[in-house]
Amino acid sequence: MSTTTASAAAGAAPVAKKAAKPPNPARIRRRRRLAQWGFIAPAVVFMALFFGYPLVRNIVMSFQDYSPSTFFTGKSPFNGTDNWSNVFNDELFGKALWHTILFTIGSLIGQFCIGLGLAVFFSRRFPLNGILRSLILLPWLVPMVVSGVVWRRILDQDTGVLNSFLGTIGAGGDTPWLTSTSMALISVILVNIWIGIPFNMVILYGGLQEVPKELYEAASLDGASAWRTFRSITLPMLRPVITVVLVLGFMSTVKILDLILALTDGGPADSTQTLGTLTYQNSFVQLDFGAGAVVGNILILISAVFAVFYLRANRNEGK
Repeated sequence: MSTTTASAAAGAAPVAKKAAKPPNPARIRRRRRLAQWGFIAPAVVFMALFFGYPLVRNIVMSFQDYSPSTFFTGKSPFNGTDNWSNVFNDELFGKALWHTILFTIGSLIGQFCIGLGLAVFFSRRFPLNGILRSLILLPWLVPMVVSGVVWRRILDQDTGVLNSFLGTIGAGGDTPWLTSTSMALISVILVNIWIGIPFNMVILYGGLQEVPKELYEAASLDGASAWRTFRSITLPMLRPVITVVLVLGFMSTVKILDLILALTDGGPADSTQTLGTLTYQNSFVQLDFGAGAVVGNILILISAVFAVFYLRANRNEGK
């Protein structure tokens, strides 16, 4: 009886399931790769449409005879390196390149030095610190065209506020800030410095907050002067932030167009003509889109070379 019962129980017991097969490593890797591409695909499509295609199209245009009639006929014959040779042989290109160098270097030095000084100043606690920092941000928040129009009124030789003030205090009142070939570029640089100071101050101020306070306390106990502390502690600790500020400042300054157009329109006598304004003039004033594409490609090349050196320097610093 017991044997029969045991046999029945054994027959009623569920059949053990087979052990599940281990997952296929190749299939897992394939699924992960597909998932990664699924997340990356929107960004890749966006970059290809709005950055890749315009870049390639601009390069192609620089080797074509592209004129307003092309929009109607669709014909833009290949002309080899004619556009490039015409641009390089143009005397205005050399002037624009030199003005771009002066404008970029002058703006970066002024923005960085004043921005760093303000960042150090506001890193100390005092009444109205936050309010003053907020007010200093205003030039950065105002559109550049608006800033250019306002400063053009301020610097006007006849009715400008600056000359009126200088005349009131007996320091002259007829300085041709924007109409003199010797003063126009300097004035544009000073206005651009005024616009870029807040950005430099904010980034450098944030970097200063990350410097350990213990280092300053140790330097104070050792009797280090304020300059020695700044040179030996603050600047080395800010080096990565300084690099970012200078790179971003270079990228935004080398291609500035709207500010110069609002202030001087590249004049007087092309004394404020830069590569950015030359691109605009070739493309939309002279309607020589091929020459405009050439100057645009040169600007892209300058920025790319600068970016490569920046990445290489960062890589070496990381090692």
